[in-house]
Amino acid sequence: MEGYVKRLIDGGENQQLDFKYCVSDSRKIARTLSAFANSNGGRLLIGVRDNGSIAGIQSDEEIYMVDTAAHLYCRPEISYKIKQHTSDGKTILEVEVLKGDKRPYQVKDESGRWLSYFRNQDQNLLANQVLLQMWRKEGMSKGVILKFGRVENSLLHYLAQNGSISLSRFRKMAKIPSNKAEAILANLLIVKVLIMKASEKGFSYELNPDEKDLINQYRNNSVYETH
Repeated sequence: MEGYVKRLIDGGENQQLDFKYCVSDSRKIARTLSAFANSNGGRLLIGVRDNGSIAGIQSDEEIYMVDTAAHLYCRPEISYKIKQHTSDGKTILEVEVLKGDKRPYQVKDESGRWLSYFRNQDQNLLANQVLLQMWRKEGMSKGVILKFGRVENSLLHYLAQNGSISLSRFRKMAKIPSNKAEAILANLLIVKVLIMKASEKGFSYELNPDEKDLINQYRNNSVYETH
């Protein structure tokens, strides 16, 4: 098992792996749990420094704080599996979270607000309204009806010419309210016409380069229904 942990650590922090030196605040752990559950799942190693060196945990307090994070500071509550490993004589906690089926998973911050995070490479970023709409729509059993009209086709044309667009730019270009622009972008993300690029500086949307035939199909049909 020691070799298993070292292989994980050697891969470094990434989309599905996060290191924590220690647990001093359950809210911070809750952000990582939320980000994994809202994305494609992942593992949190507690007792590992950012540079990959092993510090180990000092007590069972970390286990209690992970449980507090998952059940008190997250809604819906997040299920997880926890294992203890020993490497170089030091104890490491492995917390595994699967992709959730009740997205969005929210975290209660210091001021009492409920916020959602997602995993972007090795970072936990705050979700925007487009992502929140996408998750809620994906959770609808009846699927999504996507209508390709003037606004949708003008968006695809703009992206073909310019490469990417922000929510604010799309809203202004289409002359539509923010909630409608968010809904359109969310629908196009669901059917994989668009991909989203995210960073701490913001979000942008691009045509999916792997779905050119699909994009042409959508443009030739006025209505498409997902299930």
